[in-house]
Amino acid sequence: MTDELPLSSEELLTTTRCVRYGLDLERAVDPALVEDCLRIALQAPNGNNRQNWRWILLTDPPIRAAVAEVYRAAFYDRNSAALERLAERPDASRSVLTAARALADRLHRVPVLVIPCLELADERLPTGNQAGLWASLLPAAWSYALAARSRGLVTAWTAVHLDREREVADLLGLPPTVRQGALLPTAHPLRGTFRPGPRLPLDQVLHHNGWQ
Repeated sequence: MTDELPLSSEELLTTTRCVRYGLDLERAVDPALVEDCLRIALQAPNGNNRQNWRWILLTDPPIRAAVAEVYRAAFYDRNSAALERLAERPDASRSVLTAARALADRLHRVPVLVIPCLELADERLPTGNQAGLWASLLPAAWSYALAARSRGLVTAWTAVHLDREREVADLLGLPPTVRQGALLPTAHPLRGTFRPGPRLPLDQVLHHNGWQ
């Protein structure tokens, strides 16, 4: 907990950011605090109250380093061409991609990594639209991020490692029926205040009574 005034509901919802640069890599995070945030996350909605979410909490440095190595390989496989173009841009230092690269390069130093998973009856994901499936996990993962923010922590929502999901699963001993949904690096922040992110105005994304 922090000594700062509690966040209002609106401030919590509008200033919980994906923090890539501003992670305090030197300050330890109490695993009990992370577990408290996960306890809150378990109140999120899920299909038929099956609660087939599972949470992998990584604090051991060698394990975090191994997962980070896979993450970096996936990141550079995915973004090598874009990074080459980025080097030619004068505003590269302000690019989201540059921040994502900074996170990839330092991921092994982030004190806590949280991986939300689903335990399924079959190792194969269903064909077709999977919105209903992941709706039983991703709201809880976002609730974790909100709870972390309310307790003085910050997170970065990412899923780059899913390009090599099986490699991470093998590192962690996950059975084939357990599928990962995201990766949430968690740390204390280097700064105490955050602003709402840049977003399109509502009238550009809202449709009334159909696609008109």
